[in-house]
Amino acid sequence: MNPSPAQVTLIGCGRWGQNIARNLYELGALAGIVETDSARAVELAERWPDVPIYDDIEHVPSGHAVVIAAPAVQHAALARHFLEHNQHVFVEKPLALDVAEGRQLVELAAARGLLLMVGHLLHYHPAVDKLHELVRQGTLGRIRYVYSNRLNLGRFRREENSLWSFAPHDVAVLLRIVGSLPSHVSASGGYFLHPKVADTTVTTLRWPDGICAHIYVSWLHPFKEQRLVVVGEDGMAVFDDRAPEHKLVLYRHGVEWIDGRPEPIKAQAEPVDIAEAEPLRAEMQVFLAGCRDPSAPIWSDGKEGLRVLRVLDAAERSLMDNGQPMSLDDTQLIHDSAVVHPKAQLGSGTRIWHFCHVMQGAVIGKDCVLGQNVFVQSGAVVGDRVRIQNNVSIYDGVILGDDVFCGPSCVFTNVERPRAHVSRRDEFGATRVGQGATIGANATIVCGHEVGAHSFVGAGAVVSTDIPAHALAVGVPARVIGWVCGCGERLPLDAAPKVGDRARCERCDSKWRWDHQGLEPAEQDKR
Repeated sequence: MNPSPAQVTLIGCGRWGQNIARNLYELGALAGIVETDSARAVELAERWPDVPIYDDIEHVPSGHAVVIAAPAVQHAALARHFLEHNQHVFVEKPLALDVAEGRQLVELAAARGLLLMVGHLLHYHPAVDKLHELVRQGTLGRIRYVYSNRLNLGRFRREENSLWSFAPHDVAVLLRIVGSLPSHVSASGGYFLHPKVADTTVTTLRWPDGICAHIYVSWLHPFKEQRLVVVGEDGMAVFDDRAPEHKLVLYRHGVEWIDGRPEPIKAQAEPVDIAEAEPLRAEMQVFLAGCRDPSAPIWSDGKEGLRVLRVLDAAERSLMDNGQPMSLDDTQLIHDSAVVHPKAQLGSGTRIWHFCHVMQGAVIGKDCVLGQNVFVQSGAVVGDRVRIQNNVSIYDGVILGDDVFCGPSCVFTNVERPRAHVSRRDEFGATRVGQGATIGANATIVCGHEVGAHSFVGAGAVVSTDIPAHALAVGVPARVIGWVCGCGERLPLDAAPKVGDRARCERCDSKWRWDHQGLEPAEQDKR
C-alpha cells in the first residue's frame, strides 16, 4: 500500500497555479489554497468546495507542505517564511531573483533538514529524461554545441524580463546535459515594449572544454516554439515540445573530410520512443515523495535551483553591461586596472571593475559590484549585495547597509563646510544609508544625515536632512513626496499619511499600513 500523500497548501492560484492545484487535488494532496484576490477565491471555492481557501499565508496550517506559485519577486520571501516555520517548500522558478537570497534559502533548508524543491518542469518531461540518457550513454559522442529556442507571443510582464520568465527551464536542462556550470556567460537583449524590460534575449554559455550553448527567448514571436538541439561528434538530437508526435528525434549525421574540406554526411531522422506522461503530474509526485523523505535525490532540489540562479544572474549582469562575459567563479573579480589595497576587506563574490580604487582598511561585503571609477576610502563600510554605479566616491564615515543601490555619479560629502586651506579631518560627519535604499544618479547626500531603509532618493536630489524609511524624496533640498514598497514601486499613499492608512503594492502585492512609527507591513496587525 502506498503511504498517504503529504498535505499541501498552494500559495497563489493564477494561470499556472491552477494547473498545480488540479494535479495536487487529483493526487489527494491539495489541503488548502492561499488566494488574496477575493473574486478569484470565490471561483476556486466553487471549483474545489472541499478545499479551504485562505486570504493570508498566516492561516496555513503548520503541518502542511507548501507549493509557491506567486509572482517571482515574492519567491524568496515566501520560501524563507515557510522554511523558518519548518515546512517543506516547492517554489516555482526561479528560486529567487538574487543569488545571495537563493544561497541563504538552500542553507536554511539544509540546516533544518527540510525539502526545498524548485519548479524546473522540464526535468520531469519524458523526452528530457531520454535525451539525458542518450548523452550519458555516449550515443551522440562528445557534446560540442547546444542551442535552445523558447519563443511565444506574450504573456508580457513588467516584474521580470524574458530572460527570467522563459530561460530558467532551458538553463536547467543545459546544466543537466553538460553536467557542470559554464565558466562564462554573456547575454544581449532587445527592448521594444519597455525601455528597461528586455523582450528578447540571446544568452551564450561557454565551458572550459569548448562546449558552447545559446539560449534564445522571446515573447515577441508570431508562433510558439520550444526546441532544444544537442550537437555531438557522432550525432544530433532534437527535442521539440510542440511536435504533435515524435517529440525527440535522433540524427546520426556526421562529417567527412574530403581533400581537406569538411563535408556533411546526412542520415535519416530516427524518432526516439518516449513514455507518455504529464510532466507537471510527475513533478508533483516527486515533491510529495520528497516530503516523506527529504534526503532522496531530486533533479530540481534547492542546490540545482541555485546553480540555475547563478547562470541567470550572470546573464542579467552581462545584459546590463553591454554583453560583457561574466565569470561564474565564486571568488572575487578585480579588473586589472583597479587598485585594491591588500589590507582592504572584500567579501566573496564581489566584483570590482575598471579604474576603481579601494584603500587600506575599507570594508566591502559579499556579492557587491563596484562600477567603473569608484573610490572607497579607508574608513568606509559597504554591506552585502551593494551596487555602486560609475563615478561614485565612498568617503570615511559613510556606512552603506545591505542591498543599497548608488546611482551613477551620486555624491557623499564628508564635511559640512569644506575649505581648501582648512583641515577638517577631525570633523568628518557620519552618513548612514539603510538596507535596500536607492540613491539616484547625481544625487548629493550631505554628511551627518541618515537615509532610511528601503527609501528612494530621486536623481539630482540634495539630501540635507534625515530621510525616513520607505520615503520617496526628490528635489533641492530633498523633500518627501511619497512612499515606496520594499521592491521599489511607489505606493498609493499621501506624502503625509494618517495613522491607519493602508496601501497595496501593484507590483509585488505587498500590503502596508501607516502607524506611529511610520510605514509597516500590514501583516503585523495580525501578530
